Amino acid sequence: MFKKILTSVLAGMMLVCAAGCGADTAEDGEKVYVVATDTTFAPFEFQDGTEFVGIDMDLLAAIAEDQGFKYEIDVLGFNAAVQALEVGQCDAVIAGMSITEERQQKFDFTEPYFDSGVVMAIAKDNDEIKSYEDLKGKNVAVKTGTEGYTFADSVKEKYGFNLVTFDDSANMYEEVKIGNAAACFEDYPVVGYAISQDIGLKIVTDKEQGSSYGIAVKKGENAELLEMLNAGLANVRANGKYDEIINKYISE
Repeated sequence: MFKKILTSVLAGMMLVCAAGCGADTAEDGEKVYVVATDTTFAPFEFQDGTEFVGIDMDLLAAIAEDQGFKYEIDVLGFNAAVQALEVGQCDAVIAGMSITEERQQKFDFTEPYFDSGVVMAIAKDNDEIKSYEDLKGKNVAVKTGTEGYTFADSVKEKYGFNLVTFDDSANMYEEVKIGNAAACFEDYPVVGYAISQDIGLKIVTDKEQGSSYGIAVKKGENAELLEMLNAGLANVRANGKYDEIINKYISE
């Protein structure tokens, strides 16, 4: 069972504590914000041994250090995290959460911290495929239910390629790697992270427009935390820490 990790960026310590939501108080009386997340969305949040890591985890730590506040991570899964925020059982959610008009009716979001999008990836040693036009008459691998699938399906007739669907990324990547598919379409951060793990693919197109991610707080109820999150985000962008975090997890 996942445990909640208490992070004190001022002391630089991490303590394991019992799961639960709601504002907390440290031993010194300082407020500890409860931030809910998922840990099944690499490279934004995932479990590495006993640690929770990823872009979101590193970014939140950098923001909190910059602004000098304490927080706890509560691992709930994405849907449960959003529901917990909606009913006020946690102070914020960071989980690769897309900023949508519907969600903005219930939550206040920080400025976007990541712009997603779809890219095309091919085998690392393939020098023939350089654009969508090169896919004519070929098989293209996609994962069901993703933005990559939606985009590929929308342009398959225009560029004359066939779709081969998969339920998971690993098999989709393997299909491209062994040459049964000429390319795959995948969310940029997901395939970028996979490439950083040396899976034998490379990205050959620019990102198609996708969703933007933000950190959410309950609408109208946590202006102080929202202000610190935005200020910290601006600072870590300016001092280079943001780029350092992104480059740690995503490669082209």
